[in-house]
Order: sequence, then structure tokens, then C-alpha cells
Amino acid sequence: MDIAVALPIAFALVGAALILVHVGMRNSGVEPSIEDRLARFSERTHSLEELEMAQPFTKRVIAPVIMKMMRHFSRLTPQSNTDRLRRQLDSAGSLSRMGVTEFMGLKVGLAIVCGGLVFLLVAISGSGFTNLMLFPIVTGVLAFMSPGIWLGRKIKARRKSIQLALPDAIDLLTISVEAGLGFDPALQRVVEKWDNELTYEFSRMLHEMRIGKSRREAMRELAERSDVDDLNVFVSSIIQADQLGVSITQVLRTQSRQIRVRRRQRAEEAAHKAPIKMLFPMIFLIFPAVYAVILGPAVPNILSSI
Repeated sequence: MDIAVALPIAFALVGAALILVHVGMRNSGVEPSIEDRLARFSERTHSLEELEMAQPFTKRVIAPVIMKMMRHFSRLTPQSNTDRLRRQLDSAGSLSRMGVTEFMGLKVGLAIVCGGLVFLLVAISGSGFTNLMLFPIVTGVLAFMSPGIWLGRKIKARRKSIQLALPDAIDLLTISVEAGLGFDPALQRVVEKWDNELTYEFSRMLHEMRIGKSRREAMRELAERSDVDDLNVFVSSIIQADQLGVSITQVLRTQSRQIRVRRRQRAEEAAHKAPIKMLFPMIFLIFPAVYAVILGPAVPNILSSI
């Protein structure tokens, strides 16, 4: 064999042998235990410190500091305002996860932050002492009031959503009870059928009944949280039927018919209010434009004739 061909082959064989020897020496250590082998295919249990350090910095450091400040600010709130705010948060539904402490801290913190920013901007602009005091105070008051205004709008929208969803929910309740289900399973069927504010309240009521509350107490708390007239009438009728032994099916059928009548009456009332609500936009927005289009070309002629 030619030496020019034999030398590369020999070097390749030597290199392959060295690689095999290296791999064999590396794997010739202690045989891994069963725990090490299983650890390759399963997640390792993390300690509490590792789990805490895995959280984002904002959730691990900044959020606890803010919560501590909120709790400190909320202590300045009178007890009567605290109870009223707690009822409002319950009426807001999904905001019930935010407690009174967090909400009051949010209001105070927002007022301080916004007022401080405006104070810095006014101070940098070099305005007078009056503006330096007036603008931050007004901004802080508005920032303090804005969460309450937003909460009120949220409660109003939620009550409207419950009022609109109630007739269909009572219809499904009536059909389910007439088909042979009990009242509680029929409520569960309504919860499974839809996902809205009313079914959220029904689901909460059923959960409270599972943990030991009576149906009457749970339904009364449902009516107090929602504060919707139609729902209050419905709850009162169900409680009275339960106390007097009246057929639930008959009560549901009657309530469904009455609620649909009330919904039709509210629609007619809104239709009668529409012309009055349209009067002010027409006077201040539409009529001036119409007068400008109609009488505008005649104005130069009138002025020239004078």
C-alpha cells in the first residue's frame, strides 16, 4: 500500500482510539444511583427559598412594600366608611378579591403620587406659590376620588348585567325544575350554562351552602350583595315559598312572567325618555349647524343692504 494513503488512515485510527479511551475513562466512574437516574426524568423538589427567589422582583419585593403602605394608610379610615366600602366591593363582584385595605391604600397612594408629580412639574416650571399649592392639591383630590368613581361605574354596570340576565336564568330554572331537578341542582345547571355576573353570584351562593350556610341565609346575602330590585323580589319569593311550602315551580313561573313584564315596562320607559335626552344635543349641536347652513348665505346680503 502506498505510504501516502497509509499515513492518513493510521492517524485516523489512532485518533478514534484516543477518543474511545477518553470516553471510557470518563464513564468509568461510580455508577449513578437509582435516585440520580430518576432525577433525570422527574422534577426536583425545590426549597421554599428557591421558590421565593424564582418569583419576579416586583412580586417579591415591591408588592409587599406597597401592601404594607396600603395597610398603614387604611388605618386612618373611619369604621363606618370601611363597612360601606366593603359592601361596595362585594357589590362589584370580581373586585371582591381586593379588600378594603388595598382599595383605601390605592386611593391614598394614587393621590400622593399624582399630587407629588404635579408639585414637581409646577416647581420646575417656576410658577408662583399659589399655583404651587393649588394644582397639586386639586390633582391629589381628583386622584383620590377617581377609584371611587370607577368603582361606582363598575357596580352600576354589574347591576345592569344581572338585571338583563335574570329573566333567561329564571326561564332555565323553571324548565329544569319542571323536568324533575331540585332547586339547587337547577341553579347549578344555570351556572354551568352561562358565565356572567348573575351566574357568578349563584355559584358563590351554592358554595356558601356547601360549607354550611342555610339556603335562606345564602340567598339573603346574595340579594344584599347584588342590590337589584328584580333579584330582591325573586329571592323574597323563593324564601317565602320555602317557608310556606308553596310549589317552587309555580313561584318560578310567576316570577318569570312578572320579570318579563317589568323588563318590557323599563324598555317603554327608556323609549319615552329618548326624545327628551335628544333635545339638548339637537339644541346645542344640530340646530346651530342647520342655521349656519340655511341662513349663512343670506347674512352678507342682509349686511350689504344695511
